[in-house]
Amino acid sequence: MKSCSFFGHRKIEETEELKNRLKSVIIHLIEKEKVEIFLFGSRSDFNTLCHAVVTQLKERYPHLQRRAYTCRSETCTIEKERDHWEEIYSRIENRPVSILGVEEEVEHKTKWVAGKAQYVERNQAMIDDSDFCVFYYNEEYKPPLRQHRRNSPATYQPKSGTKIAYEYAKQKKKEIINLFDHND
Repeated sequence: MKSCSFFGHRKIEETEELKNRLKSVIIHLIEKEKVEIFLFGSRSDFNTLCHAVVTQLKERYPHLQRRAYTCRSETCTIEKERDHWEEIYSRIENRPVSILGVEEEVEHKTKWVAGKAQYVERNQAMIDDSDFCVFYYNEEYKPPLRQHRRNSPATYQPKSGTKIAYEYAKQKKKEIINLFDHND
């Protein structure tokens, strides 16, 4: 079975036009490329948008599988348990809490031994397991400056996780679809 993973910047402007383009791409992947498995990471607006679109499309294509690749500090909820956990967390938080549901969680081989940049290794595992990679990658984007140490005035420019994933997917010769390139 063919698979597709999603990668994008942590914050994006979610427009109807972007949602419609994304939905068209996913439908093309399902109907023309025979993709049945969709891989999700976390921590980005784009990932959340992609999950919502695939979840909506499961009504029309019930055979689709959603798989979460999690880092050590992350969790996912198997779809059949989602309502239960949303109710518990909503009571604890005293507000509605929405949890992304999936059919399977994948623990990549470096999940428990990866260091500080464990999301990079998680993303690489997703790319390795994908036939297609859908990105929302702006080549000019730079993450906010960070401090070298907690009380130090010195800052540095961190690398974009999306850029690292994009370069890895290119190196692995994966089929890449960059929705930012089509941004109007």
